[in-house]
Amino acid sequence: MAFSVEQMRSALSDGLLSFPITDFDANGKFNAETFRQRIESFIEHGVSAIFVAGGTGEFFSLDEDDYRQIVELSVATVKGRVPVIASAGRSVSDAKTFVAIADAAGCDGILLMPPFLTECPEDGIVEYASQIMASSKTQFIYYNRGNGVLTAESVKALAAANPNMVALKDGVGDIAALNDTVKTVGDRLVYIGGVPTAEIFAEAYLSIGVNTYSSAVFNFMPEMANKFYKALREGDKAVVTAIIKDFFIPFCRLRDRKKGYAVSLIKAGAALMGHSAGNVRAPLTMPTAGEVAELEAIIKKNA
Repeated sequence: MAFSVEQMRSALSDGLLSFPITDFDANGKFNAETFRQRIESFIEHGVSAIFVAGGTGEFFSLDEDDYRQIVELSVATVKGRVPVIASAGRSVSDAKTFVAIADAAGCDGILLMPPFLTECPEDGIVEYASQIMASSKTQFIYYNRGNGVLTAESVKALAAANPNMVALKDGVGDIAALNDTVKTVGDRLVYIGGVPTAEIFAEAYLSIGVNTYSSAVFNFMPEMANKFYKALREGDKAVVTAIIKDFFIPFCRLRDRKKGYAVSLIKAGAALMGHSAGNVRAPLTMPTAGEVAELEAIIKKNA
């Protein structure tokens, strides 16, 4: 780990975060060279932290060999310029294995995904996360999403039990509930916006003190993503409104046509911009030719 707790908190509190898609070749295998180029491009465009093998990176479809290659290559490419945060999840045992692989590679932190499939009581989720966090000295971010959603008091309990928990990523988009958590837990944690296409929630996030979020569209429109974030933080409402109206609203309408398009459209966008990462793996599906044409029109209007 190259970053202290204070440095990690700073990187997560201010600046645009992004989650690179995972590059696959024509046979669906991990493409190390194009992924390396993607990571280098992210650094060049000024992200404050890189989250590899996350939701946008199709963590759910990666095996241990894929994951090991991704985290080792990411750390070697970034070379300590910004924090590298990898994902872990599934069962407790699986998550511990992924954490150990990320630790060995030199990652700076772990984004802990919700448990796999089953409905979960909150005390069970706290126990699940605590067992995984106790397995490593690395810094953890809990992803509040799906079947692993915690209310304010449970987040407070999880943070109290685990000193190495540094942040909470919101994947729900319930601003009232998140505001409750922010006010209840306070600055013990850093708070990150993490709903799909988080820019559409960015104004609401900022209003309750959530200063940053994960940007998936950074994968294919980094200049626009940076322009939007800069305008948001500077209070330039005209620019924020224009980008939301011209790009994010039509993009989200297209995204909502089919489950999984929050990832699939990002890969389609990368291909349209000349930086293909291959197709998504099953169970996700790529957009149709007509939908790709619609995406291309949205991009051209905002490029």
